[in-house]
Order: sequence, then structure tokens, then C-alpha cells
Amino acid sequence: MANAPASAATSREAALAFGLLCLVAAVLLVAFLSITVGARPMTLETVWSALAAFNPGSTEHRIVWDLRLPRTAIGLAVGAALGLSGAVLQGATRNPLADPSILGIHSGAAVLVVLGVAVFGITQLSLYVWLGFIGAGVAMLVVYAVASLGREGATPIKLALAGAAVTAAMQSVTSAILLTSPRTLDEIRFWQVGSLAGRDMAIFVQVAPFLAIGAVLALATGRMLDGLSMGEDVARALGQDVGRSRAIAGLAAVILAGAATAAAGPIAFVGLTVPHMARAMTGPNYRWILPYSMLLAAILLVGADIIGRIIAPPGEVQVGIVTAFLGAPVFIALVRRRKLATL
Repeated sequence: MANAPASAATSREAALAFGLLCLVAAVLLVAFLSITVGARPMTLETVWSALAAFNPGSTEHRIVWDLRLPRTAIGLAVGAALGLSGAVLQGATRNPLADPSILGIHSGAAVLVVLGVAVFGITQLSLYVWLGFIGAGVAMLVVYAVASLGREGATPIKLALAGAAVTAAMQSVTSAILLTSPRTLDEIRFWQVGSLAGRDMAIFVQVAPFLAIGAVLALATGRMLDGLSMGEDVARALGQDVGRSRAIAGLAAVILAGAATAAAGPIAFVGLTVPHMARAMTGPNYRWILPYSMLLAAILLVGADIIGRIIAPPGEVQVGIVTAFLGAPVFIALVRRRKLATL
């Protein structure tokens, strides 16, 4: 009988590992579909020919290499980043409604991109990346500085309130500029709604180092988040530095969400909904929640992009609209099934 709990735990770990392998297979499947499916029909033979023997003079080959491959790579990377950042933020703040927007990351990126277009006339997507990343980082610092005022420091409630206040202020600035500058609105309308269209491999190369660093940092916070999930007093009693743990988690989240938002715009519901889906599959252990969130979010985002390409031919629906349409009912269902008052 003494070995029964250990045996059950081993079986649970094996099941979770198998589930992770299934998600990896699902990621490969959606990547394959993303390359082969689109507004312009192509045979598998044509796609394979483009990958194996690229012909610059072929329109189909150029579509595969210049449009679908970069779009797939960016979609997988951005989805994984949003899923990880949402899971880290929910664990660090113990707030089930936390996502990248709670720390002003989306609004900070948006306001700097809008200012860059309106004031400096920037129109290159490759420059949006740097503007968005800087804006997201500055917004996070402002939120943390405001939340740190007072004796208790940056508590989860103060972070949420400060994030909401900073987000509202930055959205007001963004709306004011867009309402008074039709040219700026025309330039960033697709970026603002969240889109993978028009992204090339240069943008992926720019954000990939940040996403890689952020992913490694986020995955390393699993034990810290497990400690925080038991409450600050218990975490401190176990010898955990709560302030440092939250700082590391916050840094990972802002790197991931800032780079993702810079590359594809503010995409809603992925960072909010996916961690709850992962938690429903894995239980409360963040060492499993984090990798599950990363893979599930990549599948969701690329899958949503595929749907957006085929539901309104010959045009397409931007991925930010599709994720909001898919994510809202899923999140409502999760809320109805589970009590999400605390984590």
C-alpha cells in the first residue's frame, strides 16, 4: 500500500508526458496545414516542390517561401509566447483573469507604434517590432512602479489595478491619435487588430532571440510559480524570495508578450484562455502548465489563422478577430465549469 501513491504519481507523470508528445504532433500538423492551405489552392506536390526545389520564377513557390513559411513560423512563435506569458502572469499574480493586457503590455506597444507612425511617418513593419517592444517594456515598468508605491509593494491586486489604470490611459492616447489622423489609422489597422498577414522572415529573425530568451526564463519559473500558488506566507516559509520570484516571472512575461505583440499586434484571449485549458488538462503543477500552455497556444493561433484564410475567400479574416471569436465562448465555458476566483 505504501507504494500506491508513488505508483499513481508515476502514472500521472507518464500520462502528462504522453499528452505533451501528442501536442507536439498537433503543432506539426497545424504547421503542415498552414503551409499547404490558403486562399490560393495548391496541391501537395506543388508545395513539396517549392520546399525541395525552390524556383524563384514560380508564383506558387514564392507564395510558399515568402508568405506561408514566415507566417507559419511567426504564428507558432507568437502563439507559444502568448500562452507562456499568460500562464506566468496568472501564476505570479494569482489572478485567473491575468493576461498580457493586465500589465499594459498590449496598450504600451500600441501607443508607441501609433506615435511612431503619426509623428515620425514610420510605415515599415520591421520598425513596428522595435517600437512595440520598447512600448511594452516601458508600460510594464510604469505599471510596476505605480504598483510598488506604499508599504506592501507590488501586490497582485495593486498590479492589476495599476495595469488597468495605465491601460486605460494609453488606450485613450491611442484612440485620440487615430481619431485625428486617418493616415495613421490606415497604416496600422491590420497590426492593431492582430494579424500574421504580410509578415516576412526578417520580422521572425528580429523577435526570435527575445522569444527564445523569454521562453527559457518562463519555463524555468515552474517551481517558483508552484510556490507562489500556495500563498505568499507558505512560499516564504519554504525559503522562497517572493519578490524576486515575481520579478523574474514579470520579466519573462514582458519579454514574451512584448515581442509577440510587436510582431503580430495585440491578439486577444490567447494568453487569457489557454492557461485555463492547460490547467484543466494537467492540474495545478506549473511545471506542466507552462509547456502545455506554450504548445496549446501555438496550435490555437496557427489554427485560427488557417480558419481566417479560408472562411472569406478571396480575402481573409485577421487572426486577432478569429481568436477573439473562438476564445470568448471557450473562456465562458471554462468559467461556468470551474471556480476561477483564485488560483
